[in-house]
Amino acid sequence: MKRILSGNEAVARGAWEAGCNVGSGYPGTPSTEILETYAKYPHVYAEWAPNEKVAVDVATGAAYAGRRAFATMKHVGLNVAMDSFYVGANTGAEAGLVVVSADDPSMHSSQNEQDNRRLAMFARVPCLDPADSQEAKDYTIAAFEISEQFDTIAMLRMTTRVCHTSGLVEVAEERQSLNEPGKYVRNIPKYCMAPAFARARHPIIEQRVSLMKTFAEETILNRVELRSSDLGIITGGVAYQYAREVFPDASIFKLGLVYPLPEKKIKAFAAQMKKVIIMEELDPVIEEQVRLMGVELFRGEEIEHNGGKAIFPICYEFNQSLVRQSAIEAGLLPKDEQVAQPEPLNDVQLIPQRHSVLCPGCPHRTTAYVLSKLKVPVNGDIGCYALGMADPMNSVHTVGCMGASIATAHGAMVAGDTERHVAIIGDSTFFHTGIPALIDVVYNQSNVITIIMDNRTTGMTGHQENPGTGFTLQGKETYRIDLEQLVRELGIKHVKTVPALKVKEIEKILKEYLEIDEPSVLITEEPCALLPERKKAYLPLQVTDKCNGCTACFRIGCPAITQSGQMDPKYNRPLAEIDPQQCTGCEICAQVCPRDAILFRDQVLSQSGKA
Repeated sequence: MKRILSGNEAVARGAWEAGCNVGSGYPGTPSTEILETYAKYPHVYAEWAPNEKVAVDVATGAAYAGRRAFATMKHVGLNVAMDSFYVGANTGAEAGLVVVSADDPSMHSSQNEQDNRRLAMFARVPCLDPADSQEAKDYTIAAFEISEQFDTIAMLRMTTRVCHTSGLVEVAEERQSLNEPGKYVRNIPKYCMAPAFARARHPIIEQRVSLMKTFAEETILNRVELRSSDLGIITGGVAYQYAREVFPDASIFKLGLVYPLPEKKIKAFAAQMKKVIIMEELDPVIEEQVRLMGVELFRGEEIEHNGGKAIFPICYEFNQSLVRQSAIEAGLLPKDEQVAQPEPLNDVQLIPQRHSVLCPGCPHRTTAYVLSKLKVPVNGDIGCYALGMADPMNSVHTVGCMGASIATAHGAMVAGDTERHVAIIGDSTFFHTGIPALIDVVYNQSNVITIIMDNRTTGMTGHQENPGTGFTLQGKETYRIDLEQLVRELGIKHVKTVPALKVKEIEKILKEYLEIDEPSVLITEEPCALLPERKKAYLPLQVTDKCNGCTACFRIGCPAITQSGQMDPKYNRPLAEIDPQQCTGCEICAQVCPRDAILFRDQVLSQSGKA
């Protein structure tokens, strides 16, 4: 039977068909839908973990207990999980253990575009790199089998285009039978990585790599497509699709297992070709391995070095036009061959440019606005609230990685910065890696002001549950972590919780905290504006004739408030208007208006006779 599945959905299907019993992960684009889809299958356990390291530890524990398990994350999440990932490489497990890492070439939703094939090589573990949805499903099943065959953790490396592109996938009606865990294994030398035992595991790992190289020569994951002998392309992952489209007559060595590589087969393939090139997105991972084999790559015209990254760029994802133009410049295609360019749009077709901005009604807007007024240095974190960096507020001054804001602010304080630093972090990110940083602030007696923005969800990745929502990934009601109670137990004495949409209350408390030479925490609470409970209460506000175009409401950066075509007769300034299709009725604009020119919700209801 065939179904249309995205790459992410195909991975979930593959895990289910493979008899995988446990899935744990942390939401992060482009990986999020894998676990969300898997959670809906029967007879599985799926969870959102507080962070990626915990997710890998959970999957490892399940595999130690004899159940196939996997952990999912985006590429930067593997940085958080690397310690546990490497343990899985050292110990292996009693059942298949897979980590799905979704890389993001061109950084569509990420702070870097690291190539996690490197991390698979670093850990000496097999890495599979699918090129489409069918391969995503098949390679997931293969990853579990390889993990068990070689007693190692295995990586399935996805990329954004494969994750989010859909295609026909052949699926099985039945899943593989689940392993029934017996008595928990007691194997101290294998599973206790104290130095003496860990040293004994290293030679085993190197022997395993040697065995995997032999496997790489035999597996159908790597295949040769012989066509013309004029040009041979060694490629893997989504780059294979571009190779097929731009070079339809070229012979291709399609690598599904990108570490380790099949040296004998690659050398045999290269020997049949007049020219050999490497085509891969991001780092020259395949290229470096092939060069070490002594394979001579094509020297392009007017290019100083041999093929590979001398031909195709090392930054950003590929597309057909880029690959074709690179090939023309290298002399692989005729110079007179036209590179398809997009047709110019007519004026009526032009799409207005949309800047990154907090949504109308976003509960983070209030805090960003207040911080812009206070003019304090603000250390931000990964989440929607980072958009406070944009005009007109410009109130977030650093954004690093998950959980970095608090420790970054603390670092500025201990370095002797005379300004008080404010760290902002979301509820899910605080659970992820913010808690240890706040402990550091308490332990080392810093005076950092931390604002935890609790919008009752993991907002930026699409509204996933977290330990503060009261529900699990699979919809089970659970204990909801009380942020204020948790913060107090960490040793913070100055803690207050306020409604996120109250401008004056937030400003008042932050001014109080600025006078206290101790660590303090402000928790702002309000559900995300896009959650169903908020959507049900949408009520567009209205601008009255009191408006004189003072621009105060424009400074909150709400897309629902714009300049009208009408000018104030006295000051000749454009008056404000509210787009009823965008306005949620959050009332932030009404609170900051100095002339009471914007009606509050109860006033709007009163005017409409619905009060």
